[in-house]
Amino acid sequence: MCGQVDELLGGDFLFLVSCQSIVSTQLRARYRYCLVVHASDLPTGRGMSPQVWQVISGAKHITVTLLNADDPVDSGDIWQQRGFELQGHELYDEINAKLFDAEFELLDWALEHCVHSQPRIQQGEPTYYPRRCREDSRINPEESIASQFDLLRVADTERYPAFFDLRGYRYEVVLKKVGKAYE
Repeated sequence: MCGQVDELLGGDFLFLVSCQSIVSTQLRARYRYCLVVHASDLPTGRGMSPQVWQVISGAKHITVTLLNADDPVDSGDIWQQRGFELQGHELYDEINAKLFDAEFELLDWALEHCVHSQPRIQQGEPTYYPRRCREDSRINPEESIASQFDLLRVADTERYPAFFDLRGYRYEVVLKKVGKAYE
């Protein structure tokens, strides 16, 4: 829906999930509740691709926050949070599946509880993640796979595939889990 913000008509709920667009105050005002689902423990981790940045930094737990859409981005009051655990072997699609489960729980919660609940203000000093770009998926062919595994496992093979340059050529790396290791 965020791709067509000019088509927003209004209603009770507008859910902004993985939204790359800024939805204006005027458009948000058309809805009783305009809610964002954001994959960080706000106010820590405002900004873009928070779950990816967290996995790269070694996070084993991801908190997903349901909050009011507000200005500036990711600063709204918090309605509810859910979390999920990572074992350290999950790849991009598996991480997203866990993320989507938590997001759907929060959307269901909103539909059932917003009318009878109150959000809380964000507490603490905010931190910010930058927008990811292709260069953020660069791996170093001189370093071990193990030392770069968290970067490899979150690389989006369509938008930001892992890559490296070596001997005058660029190579893309596609990581695919094929099963448990033989012991």
